[in-house]
Amino acid sequence: MPKRRKVGNLLALAVLSALVQRPMHPYEIATALRAWGKDQDMEFKWGSFYTVIGNLDKHHLIEAVESVREGRRPERTVYRITDAGRAELVDWARELVSTPMAEHPRFRAGLSVLAALHPDEATDLLRRRLDLLEGAIREDRDALDAHLREIPRLFLVESEYDLAMRNAEAAWLRALLAELTSGSYPGLDTWRVFHETGEMPAELTELAERASTPKASPDTSTTDTPEASPESADSTDTTG
Repeated sequence: MPKRRKVGNLLALAVLSALVQRPMHPYEIATALRAWGKDQDMEFKWGSFYTVIGNLDKHHLIEAVESVREGRRPERTVYRITDAGRAELVDWARELVSTPMAEHPRFRAGLSVLAALHPDEATDLLRRRLDLLEGAIREDRDALDAHLREIPRLFLVESEYDLAMRNAEAAWLRALLAELTSGSYPGLDTWRVFHETGEMPAELTELAERASTPKASPDTSTTDTPEASPESADSTDTTG
């Protein structure tokens, strides 16, 4: 029984989920994943698709069962998922569903530097985002309602999640915009003065200096420096 290894690539996860349905050759797998919209659910690097297939085969998570030829097309290898691959698929699904992990959406990155914009411009841009978001929410709700008439809800749960997250973001944006437009947002005057005078307010300068000043730490001269363990050097990502 080969040693089971963690699948660290979402494209590999999708390949395993496709092969649970039936054995397929790589072109069929890619076609099915696109048809099912899996490239919307996960961030794929399609350029590494065949590398992922090869690595899954190498680590005995899938296996070749036959080679087929259709007309003048090149011969294609058909793969099926192994018992080890099914176990990895289940373990990976359990971890993804049960364990929150830090993610880094682009909007969060933009909010982290919101102070670089004049508050009036920031307000206009946030309002524009809200308008686009509300339009997307209407489209998503209509699409979900249409799909639910033909597809079991179990296979649309990720779409429900997307819709819920967009509704939550829209609600948060409305509350933030209400504070910005009413002038009740804390520090709004300081933010405005900075952009209109070009001078950093004293309280912000002091805050920046405190944040950039190294804190005193206890003497660690006698503390041994930990060495990297063999486990840390041996990546368990089997999928490239």
